[in-house]
Amino acid sequence: MPLNFPLDIRFKILTLVPQLYVTDGAGQPFAYIRSRLFALKEDITVFADDTMAVPQYKINADRIIDFNASYGISEAATGRVLGSVRRRGARSLWRASYDIFVGDRHVFNVSEKSVLVRFLDLLLGEIPVVGLLTGYFLNPAYLVHREGAGGEVIEMTKARSFLESTFKIAKTGTMSDDEQVVATLALMMIIFLERSRG
Repeated sequence: MPLNFPLDIRFKILTLVPQLYVTDGAGQPFAYIRSRLFALKEDITVFADDTMAVPQYKINADRIIDFNASYGISEAATGRVLGSVRRRGARSLWRASYDIFVGDRHVFNVSEKSVLVRFLDLLLGEIPVVGLLTGYFLNPAYLVHREGAGGEVIEMTKARSFLESTFKIAKTGTMSDDEQVVATLALMMIIFLERSRG
């Protein structure tokens, strides 16, 4: 079943436990994630909503905290592997870059739109008081491209915010239903991986 884009994501950052709420284009809940504190190995359950009654997907790291970890995406009920997302090592120092696999095929590449925004965020984020405001003025955007010359399929943009991070995921190209789900869950995981950036 195709997803109802655009998706809106609210990432609560001023809570003890990071929480992510996702609603679809009709304003209906699509997903809810409550991250575990101090986890050495990411093991995330994606629920249908914040009642946490219906687990839908699992996202699991293949190793203890590592720059090059791969995060497997599977259905919670059946365990069927849908795909995975992996950070691109050293390249991510200057521009966030990830690979998305659907099944075992490398289908999408994710890259941050602006190197300048990342650089300024890293630089200014370390300055007391100023660092608290970077989330309002420096807002990254992420582009999902099909591997090869397939073109852009999704754009995720961060909106100006102060007490929480808000993102919008817009579909800009053609994808199968499985590709939509895997790409969306991968972007949700990327938000957690990049959460230290405000």
